[in-house]
Amino acid sequence: MKFLHSMIRVKDLEKSLEFYVGKLGLKEMRRSEYPQGKFTLIYLATGPGESEIELTYNWDQKEKYSNGKNFGHFAFAVDDINDFCAQLLKNDVVILRPPRDGYMAFIKCPDGISIELLQSGGAITPVEPFISMENTGDW
Repeated sequence: MKFLHSMIRVKDLEKSLEFYVGKLGLKEMRRSEYPQGKFTLIYLATGPGESEIELTYNWDQKEKYSNGKNFGHFAFAVDDINDFCAQLLKNDVVILRPPRDGYMAFIKCPDGISIELLQSGGAITPVEPFISMENTGDW
């Protein structure tokens, strides 16, 4: 058995793509439009052959989707959590749980889904501004 993808519904497709592709660095693997059903499916991954996140965009959705407590978060390993989080800050992404330990951070996508960032290979030396940064909100 092989895990293929997780699906999330997004309210604003362009905003979601800006976040996942533009800020997190995922790649669009494929896209399918379904005019009769009025929805678009976009599959994102870190690269070919990797597990994917399926963004489902329902064209007529007006209200914000609610996030149930039964889903926790997506998790991604990064090569340098300090540099990655610094780039996110430059791109106006709020770091909810900064990598004060040099290992773990949390952010949220535009639809309020938590994203866990983990330092690949174990903790590295934490740096400012993250050492002094407080937690914000929930994740």
